[in-house]
Amino acid sequence: MGKIYAVANQKGGVGKSTTVVNLAAYLGSRGERVLCIDIDAQGNCTTGLGIKKKTVEYSSYDVLIGQVRIQDAILRTNFKNVSVIPATSALAGGEIEMIEIDDRMNRLKMQLLTCRLDYDYVFIDCPPSLSLMTINGLVACDKVIVPMQAEFFALEGLTQLLDTIKIIKTKYNPSLDIEGILFTMFDPRLNLSGQVVEEVEKHLPGKVFSTKIPRNVRLSEAPSYGQPVMYYDKNSKGAESYELLGLEILNEQAPVKTEKKGLFKRKK
Repeated sequence: MGKIYAVANQKGGVGKSTTVVNLAAYLGSRGERVLCIDIDAQGNCTTGLGIKKKTVEYSSYDVLIGQVRIQDAILRTNFKNVSVIPATSALAGGEIEMIEIDDRMNRLKMQLLTCRLDYDYVFIDCPPSLSLMTINGLVACDKVIVPMQAEFFALEGLTQLLDTIKIIKTKYNPSLDIEGILFTMFDPRLNLSGQVVEEVEKHLPGKVFSTKIPRNVRLSEAPSYGQPVMYYDKNSKGAESYELLGLEILNEQAPVKTEKKGLFKRKK
């Protein structure tokens, strides 16, 4: 049975879609069957995986309101073993329509029950808000990955998200847990970065990923070409960092760098 992760943070611009796209691409390259579900009306995950939103017939909106089965909305991408349920602007009005739908908190969960056996990993890209869409993602998932920047205001947002996760765990999803806090756009040269990491590790021991995603030009450029960074520039720092994150998810030993810049060689 596939593992389902919601990638969530109500703060925007922290790298949720970037994380979904690049983590999925790496795991797919390792032979894992991966499904990405874009439930953010901005559709950044959809674009980042090379899907043109104007050509989409069915989206996550159609799935959530019950217009189609989840299998009807799944699209294969050009990247090994990675499929996606795209998002379009129609999703923006989806929450209003779902208000009158029975069991609206469980719409995504019920649909996923029909296909989770087909995948090893499912990543749900949640919108930057604690909305009904995000709640659907949290109810449907097994664990939550929380991308965040090492900034003071990010700590306040994290507290709100943790409170929401606690409520969802109590009322709707007893098995819900945090897989890890992922620091993105990380600059180790800044004292504040280290202080924020220490603060989070103090309150959530064992819940912070060892991997920190740095600011990286290639990582920022890749979505405009509709590619994960490992396909855009496999030797970039961004590609290396998401490989390391993927290894943490797989619970494998980190690779060792060879003398050639940017290349990894695994320990035997």
